[in-house]
Amino acid sequence: MLRTHTCGELTINNLGETITLCGWVQKSRDLGGTTFIDVRDRYGLTQLVLNTETNADLREAGRQLGREFVIKVTGKVLERSNKNLKIPTGEIEIAVIELEVLNAAKIPPFLIEDETDGGEELRAKYRYLDLRRNPIRNNLVLRHKMAQEIRKYLDRLDFIEVETPVLIKSTPEGARDFVVPSRMNPGEFYALPQSPQTFKQLLMVSGFDRYFQIVKCFRDEDLRADRQPEFTQIDCEMAFITQEDILNIFEGMTRHLFSTVKGIELSEFPRMKYADAMRLYGSDKPDTRFEMKFVELNDVVKGKGFSIFDNAELIIGINAKGTASYTRKQIDELTEWLKRPQIGATGLIYCRYNTDGNLKSSVDKFYNEDELTNWAAAFEAEPGDLMLILAGETDKVRKQMNELRLEMGTRLGLRDKNNFSPLWVLDFPLLEWDEETTRYHAMHHPFTSPKPEDIPLLDTDPGNVRANAYDLVINGTEIGGGSIRIHDRALQSLMFKHLGFSQEEAQKQFGFLMDAFEYGAPPHGGIAFGFDRLCSIFAGLDSIRDVIAFPKNNSGRDVMIDSPSAIAEAQMNELKIKTTVSVS
Repeated sequence: MLRTHTCGELTINNLGETITLCGWVQKSRDLGGTTFIDVRDRYGLTQLVLNTETNADLREAGRQLGREFVIKVTGKVLERSNKNLKIPTGEIEIAVIELEVLNAAKIPPFLIEDETDGGEELRAKYRYLDLRRNPIRNNLVLRHKMAQEIRKYLDRLDFIEVETPVLIKSTPEGARDFVVPSRMNPGEFYALPQSPQTFKQLLMVSGFDRYFQIVKCFRDEDLRADRQPEFTQIDCEMAFITQEDILNIFEGMTRHLFSTVKGIELSEFPRMKYADAMRLYGSDKPDTRFEMKFVELNDVVKGKGFSIFDNAELIIGINAKGTASYTRKQIDELTEWLKRPQIGATGLIYCRYNTDGNLKSSVDKFYNEDELTNWAAAFEAEPGDLMLILAGETDKVRKQMNELRLEMGTRLGLRDKNNFSPLWVLDFPLLEWDEETTRYHAMHHPFTSPKPEDIPLLDTDPGNVRANAYDLVINGTEIGGGSIRIHDRALQSLMFKHLGFSQEEAQKQFGFLMDAFEYGAPPHGGIAFGFDRLCSIFAGLDSIRDVIAFPKNNSGRDVMIDSPSAIAEAQMNELKIKTTVSVS
């Protein structure tokens, strides 16, 4: 080793020792008779000192060091007179005896410090420099620790880690596939897996009754803060189990992670049915760090001549406690926020319960004080509260109210990143109707088992069939989801039929799986966690990018290596891919 110690481990216990460090120059300070240099590696930072006792050539070499020079230094550990107790090495410094520049460095395009002056795009272009900063490095160390604890937990429960193929077959269900042309099979393509779903089910048929994999998956879909074209799943499957077994084991894994990685002991996770989540929060991933549940008002406000309410399918509201003091300007600003195209509300009705006990609404023309008192009773409002109300089509108005609820939670400081509120959401619909294709699609995937008692509804009322499916939500983010799978060929064929597959199409796409079911498929089920999302929640981040070493930007590009990019015409010809030439 070129070094005897790292830059983060020397303490007062090492006084008098002669040591060797290697690292990057963080900064240097020339104070005339003394030069201080901070040297950094991934373990920490140590202060070097060159003074009048150091020979002139060595002092001059120290003065010539620039930021991010890679150096090797040998010296003696001394006690610092001006201690910095904020860092582990803050009680000592190194009196330099030998100094070697291992590599000089250009001036970096942004400050490599915790608080940098580099914008997001610039830091993405020089991601290898951004990774030197403590916040990013600490996120990746956190990710590593979480992966290790996941493997320890699952190994103790007899799970086997099995790698599944990356080059697979394209399927029409779900998000768009990334496809890969096959040189040896011209005109045919592999797909990159959106998940290892069918392979983990085949592993259950094979008798591997407990499987997991921390695996890369790929989806060619529009990006946002919690999505990347390639992402990592904690993918798990079990045989001979019930839904209750899955919930208990993976709730246990989540609690284990919080305990070992963050030192937080979580109590038993509450459970909520999908229908209740939509009714009370307008979302299948509600943020339950705060209350502000929806109040349905149809029976309270209809029939008073106010057409917006009288013509609405659903009228709902939330009680923003303690905000009756909001000014008209603040409410108007909130109304305009709701009218943005991405939310699409047409307006906002409000009612103040003033601290003097008076009720004042934006529709006083239609409702007297006794009727507004009924509103307050429905909201369980108290003096000082503000009632916010939306009306419209059921699905739309619930989505809009969900956005308003989250925004008010943020404005009122109720969404503390250091407070964790996990929740299981159960009993999802098996199918959802798509207006564009005028047919049902699987809400999760086509291998999800319906509730046994709902199977007869597949032919008569498919929209009301419930799935044996479950999601784990933390702080309003879906962390994991799974289901009990279909393990019977006849039921799987029925499912494909209701998803619009002909027998021939089903056999062509998934015949290998249905054939396997005829050779003794056990009852099985599983779950997949979004590992990037889970890491970002542990790190207190809104975006998953900074828990990924080399992420893509919002356009799905890696600006550091300039990918995706065109390939040579010779490669295109070899792959039998024709280029399209546009004529201007």
